[in-house]
Amino acid sequence: MEQAGNAGLGTGGRRGADVVWRRAPWRWAPALLCLVAAAADGSSQRQWPVPYKRFSFRPEPDPYCQAKYTFCPTGSTIPVMKDDDVIEVFRLQAPVWEFKYGDLLGHMKIMHDAVGFRSTSTGKNYTMEWYELFQLGNCTFPHLRPEMNAPFWCNQGAACFFEGIDDIHWKENGTLVLVATISGNMFNKMAKWVKQDNETGIYYETWTVQASPEKGAETWFESYDCSKFVLRTYKKLAELGAEFKKIETNYTRIFLYSGEPAYLGNETSIFGPTGDKTLALAIKRFYYPFKPHLTTKEFLLSFLEIFDTVVIHRQFYLFYNFEYWFLPMKFPFIKITYEEIPLPNRNKTLSGL
Repeated sequence: MEQAGNAGLGTGGRRGADVVWRRAPWRWAPALLCLVAAAADGSSQRQWPVPYKRFSFRPEPDPYCQAKYTFCPTGSTIPVMKDDDVIEVFRLQAPVWEFKYGDLLGHMKIMHDAVGFRSTSTGKNYTMEWYELFQLGNCTFPHLRPEMNAPFWCNQGAACFFEGIDDIHWKENGTLVLVATISGNMFNKMAKWVKQDNETGIYYETWTVQASPEKGAETWFESYDCSKFVLRTYKKLAELGAEFKKIETNYTRIFLYSGEPAYLGNETSIFGPTGDKTLALAIKRFYYPFKPHLTTKEFLLSFLEIFDTVVIHRQFYLFYNFEYWFLPMKFPFIKITYEEIPLPNRNKTLSGL
């Protein structure tokens, strides 16, 4: 959830394209209904939630992608601890963008999560977190570059490790609490896992997509964000034998609600030379109102367009695993929750992480 906002880059296309993308969504409805119906034919065979795709290595970021705030500016390598060292593990949580807005987003329970460590033999503290390389806006919506036919995504998330814990940052409006004590040997094993997890899980996913807010509702897609990294870390430590305290732990989640999603294709099949031009234009038109750096008038117009598409006509295009999906949206459409997810039991795993 860290550092919401888009990088300092413009989007958009030529004036003629602007006019086409701004046309009312229902003008495309007949053609899109046929496309979605055809794509949905094999959906009953799909696995829900769709598994998050992992990769063999992390690619170099494209120079076009620039962050407004530097990613992990004081990062360092994870140290090797003495096997018999006693390491305290802390749950860290603070409002997103606290450095700019104070506790404002904390009142809405929009929180960022991290893990802290303290070596009792050296007295040194460490912070470990996972967040977006190019801020949240770039991970959630693409750039529409006039020289490219397909939407261009600046979407990577990664782990950041550095020495020290900013006590004031985490305590003042959030949480800094001891949740477990582990050995140096367990810490070193966790560090190896963090490296592997970080190299194979390369992109950020903002949304959790479910059929409804009801308990037990079908989950179509899981988010992949800072809180999920913390939960994966806790899970790994539990597998290594860590005993967690019995305390309440809550996390921010952003939900979209839809009927069963329809698979549409990837960049090549939709935007390539033999792709579907109608679908390609519909997807670009959907993303156009989300462009950054709007004037007040442009923001109000874009908000009305987004409301019309998502709420009135119940359409949303999701980019997940570098593939596009159509979501037939349902009430209440979108919701931010602050839900309790218990700390794991020793040697037991949590599903869906």
